[in-house]
Amino acid sequence: MKRILYNILFVCSAALVLCCQRPVELKNDHLHINWSNDNGWKITAITLKDDSSQRSLEIPSGEYTLLYSKDKPDSTPTIFKAITGVVFPEPIYKYQIDHWKKSTSPVTLNTAGEAFHFYPEDIKSVENEISFTKELSVAVVTASWKFDPLYPTDILVKQSLIAKQDGYYSLATPSFATVEKDDLAWATIPGYFQGSDFQDNFVLAYAYGHGIPKLPVIYPDRTASTLSPIITTRKGISIAVTPAPGLARDPWEKDHNTHAQWKLGLSHMNRKGAVSPTLYYPVLGEPASKLKAGDTLAYEFRFSVTNGDWYKSLKHTVNDIYQFDNTLDLRENKQSLISRVAAMRHYLINGETSLWNIEAFEGRKIGGQSYLGGVVGSSGDAMKNSDYGAMWMLANASEDPILKRQVLPYALNFKFAQQQMTPGFFKGAAIGQYYLAKSKKFVEEWGEFVEPISLTYYTMLDDGNILLFEPQNTELRNRLRLGADLLLKWQKADGSWEVAYDRHTEQPIFKDIKDLRPTFYGLLVAYRILKDERYLNAARKGADWLIENGVKPGYFIGVCGDARYAPDFATGQTAQALLDLFDLTNDGKYKDAALEAARFYATSIYTHPVASTAAKQVKDIAREDWEITQSGLSFEHGGIMGSAQRHGPIQLASHAGLFVRVFQQTKDSLFLTMARSAAIGRDAFVDPKTQVASYYWNAMNKGSGPYPHHAWWQIGWITDYLLAEAELRSNGAIDFPRGFVTPKVGPHQSYGFEPGKIYTHDANLILRDGLVVTDNPNIEALTAISTDQKNLFVILMNDIGRGQDVRVSIDIQKLKPSLKIKDTQDVGTGKSITLSANTIFKLNAYGIQVLKINIE
Repeated sequence: MKRILYNILFVCSAALVLCCQRPVELKNDHLHINWSNDNGWKITAITLKDDSSQRSLEIPSGEYTLLYSKDKPDSTPTIFKAITGVVFPEPIYKYQIDHWKKSTSPVTLNTAGEAFHFYPEDIKSVENEISFTKELSVAVVTASWKFDPLYPTDILVKQSLIAKQDGYYSLATPSFATVEKDDLAWATIPGYFQGSDFQDNFVLAYAYGHGIPKLPVIYPDRTASTLSPIITTRKGISIAVTPAPGLARDPWEKDHNTHAQWKLGLSHMNRKGAVSPTLYYPVLGEPASKLKAGDTLAYEFRFSVTNGDWYKSLKHTVNDIYQFDNTLDLRENKQSLISRVAAMRHYLINGETSLWNIEAFEGRKIGGQSYLGGVVGSSGDAMKNSDYGAMWMLANASEDPILKRQVLPYALNFKFAQQQMTPGFFKGAAIGQYYLAKSKKFVEEWGEFVEPISLTYYTMLDDGNILLFEPQNTELRNRLRLGADLLLKWQKADGSWEVAYDRHTEQPIFKDIKDLRPTFYGLLVAYRILKDERYLNAARKGADWLIENGVKPGYFIGVCGDARYAPDFATGQTAQALLDLFDLTNDGKYKDAALEAARFYATSIYTHPVASTAAKQVKDIAREDWEITQSGLSFEHGGIMGSAQRHGPIQLASHAGLFVRVFQQTKDSLFLTMARSAAIGRDAFVDPKTQVASYYWNAMNKGSGPYPHHAWWQIGWITDYLLAEAELRSNGAIDFPRGFVTPKVGPHQSYGFEPGKIYTHDANLILRDGLVVTDNPNIEALTAISTDQKNLFVILMNDIGRGQDVRVSIDIQKLKPSLKIKDTQDVGTGKSITLSANTIFKLNAYGIQVLKINIE
């Protein structure tokens, strides 16, 4: 009997062994994954199918990695040098040094701890889910795999471990597949880098995103805009790994700032340095990674296999996994954007609140606002003006006598004083963004140098925007031409410019980076104002160079000297600059490059965490999570050394109007959702006294703080966004001419220098206190008056995705005391409207209605 039982057990055991040697698979109509047991369960085939073909990933893997350290990992940074041989970053860059040190520690360079690489030994398959287990000397690791029923090329994975020893643990996602460098078409970790080529110089790759880092670095979730490392092969298959929502840090968990926490690491490589999108959770050495024997940890993530490029994969993560488009429905206003513009005018005409100063300089009285941020050489005496287009636009629309008499003349003198007129190498250049009142000199933000792009910004753009309003200003036209000629002189034979010249030696500096910014745009401005073909030809030459060296490889630098030019909103500005060049030339290559740059800039927008109605507390004020979420906001500069590492994103949504225009061009809804998410329902960041929003996210509603001039930029971007929405919603029937982009902070443009079209009517934008009052803060009311002064137009727009009712009160005597309303019509339909205090207008979700009020 014993022999019979023994034989039965032997046969059963043999059958179990044979079963475990057979391949296993996850398979549906779109994706087929095979595992085979060869010294552990390895993925042996991954096949993606569509209606016409099937393609396989060349190097399937399935290898797991566990990082373990008995003690807290060392934090000693590694020293790296720029291509010029200088240790990076230089000591003057105090805002970057600490983050660079942390970013070059053993944990971030992925050399910390002991790495256990393994394939699981045990397997169990139940109801279309496969579970793998491996027992290591330090832990037992288990992972279960199954398809997502909603997205058939997504594989959901639950991974866990049980610690067997005390210490620090980090459990990497398995290497789903690896990609040979020759087979790599594109790689990106949104918010950090994108590109197709590997960069030999680590600083260029890691600090600037100029190429793919060759080291398997681990990036923090703090400035990963979308939590999804993506690899695209030359066959057009994209592989991404994405954590389940809620795994990464919540920047404001409950009642205080938790932005600096590091819960999740992201990489484009596995620990061995093979190209494979990878997550690390927890991060080795961070609090959650410290376990006692017997402790457990677990997390969920997904692999997404996409038949398409990185951007298609990105949109899948953003909208399908992180519900970015759906969370827009949570947003609503406590105050309309246009009423904020009106309120900020009062802030700006009050010299005490706006910190307006008038100083004597070389025979002129120049005016500017105090700048209390960091400027080399400043002792609290720096002055600056920001958005000249918005200045002249607001003064023109409001007819405000204080702006026209006490602000604009002195701001114009500031502009004249800012440009060097004495002979020499820098004649015609803008010699500094800031004026130091005590030492009576203009300086740059972070050193004694002059940048060609500062010439574009502070001479060409500012002068150009003023000239749109004052076309007969002969001195300004001469200054513009002087600047344009210097840009021509400084332009290299290949179309590019230097990043900067030393103020004293006149030699190029920052030789480790190229001027991957829209410096060419200054010549476009000169051509549009002065009509000199030389300037257009040179602008095209500069744009062609930037397309080849910047847009195509995905390389950009920024404009903030204090951040050592980490990529920033200049990328969005590049997109608008190229669109403007397309409008002038009708050359499709500029439109194509503009849209590609806009897609890159979409990776400067946070799409996590998932906004909700969860209760939060901010300085004793009850908030819902969506009110203070980072999701939908843009970086000043992200990456390893950008300000977003410390402060989070910014409220200055200069890109919002551009993104609406890109949606018009492409019908890509991500851009429209991003624009609206940045603009609407951000009242928690607005100072109730001044209606000026804070700049950085972590300031919440402190207002302008040390940056009083930012109110002009806020007026500029809000106007640009609202008029872009009006054009979109009216199918182009509302169309006002756009001026030039603003200096430095992004792509928003000026308006109001010429009449626009409201359907068949010519009209000028106006802004008058009390002219139009609504009882619903989700409704915008833009106003314009016909060029013959016989009609007032009120453009009503619903800011949110739900139908809204609104009552509209119009005090026509705010235009002129003797005026009366004759009758009112709906411009779109031509129907008459009886206007009274009880008249209710019903606007659909994101709807528009235009009233024409005949006046007498």
